[in-house]
Amino acid sequence: MVTPQPPAKLYRGRVADQIVEDLRNQILSGALPDGARLPSERELAALYDVSGPTVREAVRVLTAMGLLNTRNGSRTTVVADGYTLLAMSIASVVQFEKMSAIDVLGVLGALNSYAVQQAVERASDDDIAGLRNAAEQAGERPDVGSSATALKHFFVTLSAISHNPLLAALCRVITEIQIGLAVELSGGSPQGWLKVGGALHEMRMEIVEAIAQRDAARAAQLVHDYHHAVITRTQSAPRAKEIRETDPGLAAFLSSWLRSNSRLGTPDARS
Repeated sequence: MVTPQPPAKLYRGRVADQIVEDLRNQILSGALPDGARLPSERELAALYDVSGPTVREAVRVLTAMGLLNTRNGSRTTVVADGYTLLAMSIASVVQFEKMSAIDVLGVLGALNSYAVQQAVERASDDDIAGLRNAAEQAGERPDVGSSATALKHFFVTLSAISHNPLLAALCRVITEIQIGLAVELSGGSPQGWLKVGGALHEMRMEIVEAIAQRDAARAAQLVHDYHHAVITRTQSAPRAKEIRETDPGLAAFLSSWLRSNSRLGTPDARS
């Protein structure tokens, strides 16, 4: 268990909000690290000189923000995971603004275009070899599940070798959304998956070669063309056509998918 630092003096106003802000700052600064167990409700109440209900309210807010994890029968623990926070924030914006699936995929195309330009400048030969291996693996998976995982790994690797942590994190989150939608729209069948998220192996290999040749302009154009093809496939998927009769931009479909996958991914997917 890690004891929070002595709190700042609380002033008149919503005391629970001040506790939220104090604990939030300690989590984001690393004073309360990922996985740390918070003191009990009674101990926190004594630390802040407040009532138990006030502490419970603060803990509920921090849990909703994704910064704390509470489970019945165990102590509350800190969740200091930037990826999860970013995923939840992006999902919230997409749902609140009622963004269409095509707009979200368009953002990913722009981000990956910048990522390959950064990779051309910053990626090592070993980085590029790893990307080539990921591309080859993504072209060899026969079933929907393993193919989707391999495809996600390719694009996670692509963004990672940009050596731009914020860019890589943004790309990872939206890649999860793109591939999740592709799997959903494919209906889970190999034939449906090929129409939506499969194939395009040669285009991915061309992207790798353009990065290896340090040709930023060509790499960016190839990524642009790739994402245009993905958007076209998404729009023309049989299930997408059916959904678009009542949900033209797939915004409601996307929002529903995000509600069911609000935290997006697992540690393995983020490695």
